[in-house]
Amino acid sequence: MRISIVLVAPARAENVGAAARAMKTMGFSEMRIVDSRAHLEPAAGWVAHGSGDVLEKITCYQTLEEALADVDFTIATTARSRARFHYYATPQELVPVLEEKAGWMQHAALVFGREDSGLTNEELTLADVLTGVPMVADYPSLNLGQAVMVYCYQLSALVQNLPEPITRSDENQLLALRTRADALLRKLQVDGDVKLADWLQQRIGLLEQRDTAMLHRLLHDIEKKLPD
Repeated sequence: MRISIVLVAPARAENVGAAARAMKTMGFSEMRIVDSRAHLEPAAGWVAHGSGDVLEKITCYQTLEEALADVDFTIATTARSRARFHYYATPQELVPVLEEKAGWMQHAALVFGREDSGLTNEELTLADVLTGVPMVADYPSLNLGQAVMVYCYQLSALVQNLPEPITRSDENQLLALRTRADALLRKLQVDGDVKLADWLQQRIGLLEQRDTAMLHRLLHDIEKKLPD
C-alpha cells in the first residue's frame, strides 16, 4: 500500500523541510502539497538535509480534493474538537486499520492541515477517518514537522511490511458506499437528519472489506424494494 503525506497550505518552508526529513528517516517518500510553494524556498532544503529527493518529487495541487483524487483511503489529522466529527483514532490505533485496508486498497493518504488553523470542516469531510495525537496539555501543540514525525514513526512498519492488495478494483468501494448511502437517505427523505447522516459517514471509514461488501448487498436489496 502506498501512503502519501499531504500538507495543506504549509506557510513555512522550514516546516516542509522538517516534514520531508521525518518522512525520509521513516521510509516514506511521497509528499503532496496543496496551495503552497513553500517547498521551493531555500530554507526547505536546508532543513531537509539529506532528504532533498523527497522535496524534488513533491507534486502540487490547487485543492485537497484534487490531491486525493486517486486515493482510496484518507486519514485527516486534527487537533481541534469538532461538533460534527466524533471518531478519532490515535496514531497507534491507525496501524490495525491500515493493515486491514492494505488487503483491498492500494493507496492511502495522511493529511496535515495549516500550521495556524488546521483543516477546514469542508476539508475534513473528505476524510474516511480522523486522527489526533493525545497530549497531556492543550498547549504547546506539535508543530507540523513534529506531527509528521510522530505519524511516520508509528506507521513506518506498514510501509516496509504491508503486502500487495489481495483484491484489486477500479472502483473505490468506500466512496461508492458513501455515495450510495447518501442517495438512499435522499430517496427516503431523511437526509435532513444531519446527526444520522454524519454518524453514517463517519463509521463507513472504519468498515472492513467484508462489512463493506455486506452493506453494499443490504443497500442493493433495499433499493430493489423501493419504488422508482
